[in-house]
Amino acid sequence: MVDPKDAAESGILLVDKPTDWTSHDVVNLVRRRFKVRKVGHCGTLDPAATGLLILVLGRATKISSRLMTQDKVYAGTMRLGAETNTEDSAGEITATADPSGVTEKAVRRVAETFVGDIMQIPPMVSAIKKDGQPLYKLARKGKEVERDPRPITIHSLEIGKVAVPDVDFEVQCSKGTYVRTLCADMGRELGCGGHLLALRRLNSGRFSVEDSYDIETIKSWERDQLLDAITPLGQVLVELL
Repeated sequence: MVDPKDAAESGILLVDKPTDWTSHDVVNLVRRRFKVRKVGHCGTLDPAATGLLILVLGRATKISSRLMTQDKVYAGTMRLGAETNTEDSAGEITATADPSGVTEKAVRRVAETFVGDIMQIPPMVSAIKKDGQPLYKLARKGKEVERDPRPITIHSLEIGKVAVPDVDFEVQCSKGTYVRTLCADMGRELGCGGHLLALRRLNSGRFSVEDSYDIETIKSWERDQLLDAITPLGQVLVELL
């Protein structure tokens, strides 16, 4: 027999994750504030990134793997002229080059070459395991190991404002895509290096950040308001069809 409490809190909650919060911070907020027994998330966002974070509650935790396989849409900014050891702005600069000669035409041309099925070497700062060890733990020890390229799909890569050294873009991509690595690879192709400056997740599958709740709103809720905001598990399963 299904526990009525478990049934009521089973579903997903769309959260607009703010900067400087980890995905685990958001999970902990919901679990502790509302006494929800099972809470997880579908697809980690780095602390500096913002946007859509799908929380799975109750029995919905069993479908998290299905939700994580969905394509994602991100809006971001790439900064040219500097490479970092994390491929984003949180890392230490490892190389610099003058990007002033890079034209908008060149940026758009290079971006086009990354659209489609490509191979991508994951960054050292990732949860992928090498010989049983997560890469990010090795990176913390100052180690860098060889990583095998992984197949990903870039469905679209639209270049927005180009104001060198910064380039705005929007990308729709498959599961397993590292947008920071995409920026680093494009920077190398442009001959000046680059890294991810800012990132915001807009969509995951059919779910949009426009339908999400911000942290301050969630903090103001009582438990009944949380339950009203949850998309029930049955409805989620229909939307996955």
